[in-house]
Amino acid sequence: MSGMLTDKVVAVTGAGRGVGREIALLCAREGAALVVNDLGTSGEGEGADLSPAEETVNDIRAAGGRAVVNGASVADPKGAASIIEDAVRNFGRIDAVVNNAGILRDRIWHKLSHEDWAAVIDVHLNGCFNVSKAATPYFREQGSGSFIHFTSTSGLIGNFGQANYSAAKLGIVGLSQSIALDMARAGVRSNCIAPFAWSRMTASIPATTPEEIARVERMKTMSADKIAPLVAFLASDASKEVTNQIFGVRKNEIFLFSKPRPIRSMQKGEGWTPQAIAEELLPAFLPSFARPDERSGDVFGYDPI
Repeated sequence: MSGMLTDKVVAVTGAGRGVGREIALLCAREGAALVVNDLGTSGEGEGADLSPAEETVNDIRAAGGRAVVNGASVADPKGAASIIEDAVRNFGRIDAVVNNAGILRDRIWHKLSHEDWAAVIDVHLNGCFNVSKAATPYFREQGSGSFIHFTSTSGLIGNFGQANYSAAKLGIVGLSQSIALDMARAGVRSNCIAPFAWSRMTASIPATTPEEIARVERMKTMSADKIAPLVAFLASDASKEVTNQIFGVRKNEIFLFSKPRPIRSMQKGEGWTPQAIAEELLPAFLPSFARPDERSGDVFGYDPI
């Protein structure tokens, strides 16, 4: 290993299993000290079990690394603050925050309850806010720091039965963008990653049609460890010029996503009427419309290498 994170302290949420665990293991191998946070809930956010986080920490220590367990909920502001406090208390500083923790409560829109909406927003969007907010005073004081937030193509592009998750994940992009702009003068950067990886969460994706079954089979070839190198890079000083970006990782591919920008414009000197919009603007804009039924699987329908 190159030791790109030597003397760095990294906090990873949801690091007991899957993508988060692989991130923690690689960051440790690259020289970082880790706060391994995981409440240890079910995929829908129920229950608690510290053993996954403890296993990750034990594996890091067995390999000669440094790590501590944190079992707080990122949805609780005090719990989120304890993640950063554990980093500073045990290792003296905090250099990078990886907001990876998440749950799923997939429901078709007309069956989505307020409880399912709030639970997913709390963990994903509010969790990112809570942990990032807690780290911010330390980042500002030391004049450096890296926020790495996990978004999803479910938010960037769209998916069925995930209104809560999609809204949270696109909200994280907006949050990251604002953090990057507000914190740039303090030397702090903020970026997003949309991961493609087979994990406990993606294993819950329903597959009833041949196309959906094929998509799931493709996902099974995308191991969680493929996400970790980009995270380690973004946590390192080598990424000091990288901020306010949205990346994707799909097996051995790394993507850079565009942000929403105007793609067509039409001006009418005397102003618009509803009828003029229907008769003039709509025919001009229609060829540039995004497909109304497009979702992540349509954009990334080919087999990964």
